[in-house]
Amino acid sequence: MLKKESNKTRINFNTEVQRSSGPQEYYSGMDIKEEILKEHSQKQAIRIAAYACISKKNFKELMRCFMANEYRLAQRAAWSVTWATKNNPEIIKPYIKDLVIQIQRKDVHPAVVRNSVRILEQIDIPEEFHGEVMNACFGFIETPSTPIAIKAFSLTTLFNLSKQYPEIKPELKLIIEERWDTETAAFRSRGRKILSAL
Repeated sequence: MLKKESNKTRINFNTEVQRSSGPQEYYSGMDIKEEILKEHSQKQAIRIAAYACISKKNFKELMRCFMANEYRLAQRAAWSVTWATKNNPEIIKPYIKDLVIQIQRKDVHPAVVRNSVRILEQIDIPEEFHGEVMNACFGFIETPSTPIAIKAFSLTTLFNLSKQYPEIKPELKLIIEERWDTETAAFRSRGRKILSAL
């Protein structure tokens, strides 16, 4: 599973949420796109995520940036979407279809795919998307050039879905074992936990 977020990170996010709903001069009129492109840092990503969580309108604007064809904008927005979802899982529900679309695109930054799969491994995915998600995740694991983080999140997503689809367990086990010698320590660590739980 994902590493547990530190108390420091939780405090930082909660502080930003309090600010966002407090003094209006701090957040008044934030242009999410402008702020995303202005600075790329964890602090800024959390700040934008906190602002996006204030209202559905704000989060919709963040998702527009995340779905944009503008490479750098989508890459940076992905980080804020992940922070927002970790702290308010309900907020992403209307956009799960968008996440599924993103993981199947070939023209987006790997960070967009990585954060999309990362979110999907943490939530209950509606049944209508199970097939597409499983196909995409198996494809990521089978492709040698896929970044390790995407493979790791895909493993967990497939493991979660295997509880509803036990028939994919043999395939998941086989693919982990077949790639064992050629993958990284991070892949083997995640794979070992999943094998022991299958």
